Amino acid sequence: MTTVHLVVPAGIDNPSRPSGGNYFDRRIATALAAGGWHVVEHHLPGSWPRPAPCDAGALPRLLAGLPDGAVVLVDSLVALASAVPAATAARVRLVVLVHMLLASADDVGPRLALERAALRQAAAVVTTSDWTRDKIVARHGVPPQGILVLEPGTDRGPVAQGTSGGGALLCVAAVTANKGHGVLIDALAEVAGLDWSCSFAGAADLEPGLMDKLRQQAEDAGIAERLHWSGPLTRADLGRRYTASDALILASQQESYGMVVAEALAHGLPALASNTGGVPEALGKSSSGSVPGLLVPPGDRAALAGALRRWLEDAVLRRSLREAALERRDTLPSWDAAAATLAGLLEPLATTPERAKVRH
Repeated sequence: MTTVHLVVPAGIDNPSRPSGGNYFDRRIATALAAGGWHVVEHHLPGSWPRPAPCDAGALPRLLAGLPDGAVVLVDSLVALASAVPAATAARVRLVVLVHMLLASADDVGPRLALERAALRQAAAVVTTSDWTRDKIVARHGVPPQGILVLEPGTDRGPVAQGTSGGGALLCVAAVTANKGHGVLIDALAEVAGLDWSCSFAGAADLEPGLMDKLRQQAEDAGIAERLHWSGPLTRADLGRRYTASDALILASQQESYGMVVAEALAHGLPALASNTGGVPEALGKSSSGSVPGLLVPPGDRAALAGALRRWLEDAVLRRSLREAALERRDTLPSWDAAAATLAGLLEPLATTPERAKVRH
C-alpha cells in the first residue's frame, strides 16, 4: 500500500468553519484511502495562513521527521505561508495543493517570497481551475506542465424541483467581505417588488462586525424579513437546502473555483454568479453548449439586480437554465474520479528513486 502524507490546517473538520478548501481536503483524503492509498494526516495547529511565530515552523519540522522520498501533499494555507529549506523540500516529494493564492497581485513583500519559493521548489502543484494555474504561471514562473488542474468532485443529490415563480434563492458563502453579501443585499433591494426570499448558509463570525453591518443594511433597505440567515449547515442540511431552492446566488469578488456552484449544479440548480476567477469553469456548459446560469461582473450591484430580475420575471429563461443545469449535472466528476486523477500524479512520485519535477 502506497503512503501519502496529507498536511492540513488543524480544524478542517470543524462544523462551525466549513469551507470549500476544507471539504475538498477531507473528501479527496477519503477517496484516496478508498482507492487503496495509506493516507497519513497531519493537522498543524495555528491560525493559517497567518500563524503565530510558534506555529510558523511547523511544516519544516514535520518534513524533517519524514523519511526520504516521502510523498507529501500540503494544503496551500500551510504550504504558501511556510519557509521550507530547499534541502528539506528536495529530500521529500512535496506536492502543493493550491486552493487559493495568498499574495495579492501587487504584493512584493515576504508573503510573495514565501509563496514563490513554496511553488517553485515543489515536485508538483495541484490546483482546481485553469484560472488559478494561469495565475501561478504568470506570477511565479512555475512551468504549466508541472501543474495539475484537478476539478473537484461532487455528489449528485436529489434534483431540486423548483417553485413556479423561481423565488427561493440560496447563497452559500461564509460572511466575509470577499463573498459580496453587501452587493447581493443591494441587488435584492432593487427587486424588492418581486416575489422572492433568500436563505444564507455559512459561518457568520469570521469578520467581526460585518454580520451586524449586513443586517442593518437589509433593515435599511426594507428587506430584512425576506433574508434568512442559518449560519453553517451540516452537509445533510445543506443538501436539503439545495434541493428546496430555485437558484444559487454567489456575489464573490474572487473565487479560485467556486465549489458551491458545482454543488448546486449537482442538484440541478442554476447559478447567478460573479464572472470572476474559476467560477465560469465551475459553472461550465451543458452537453448542448448552454451555460446553466447567468454571470455578472463582480461587485456590480446593477448587473446582479438585472440578472435577478431576468430570472424572476422570465419563466422561459428559468426553464432553459434548469434544463442546462440538469445536463451539466451529468458531466460533473465524482470524488472517486478526482482522486483517481490525483493518484495518477502521486504514483510516479512515490515510485521514482530520485526526485524529479512532474510533467503532465
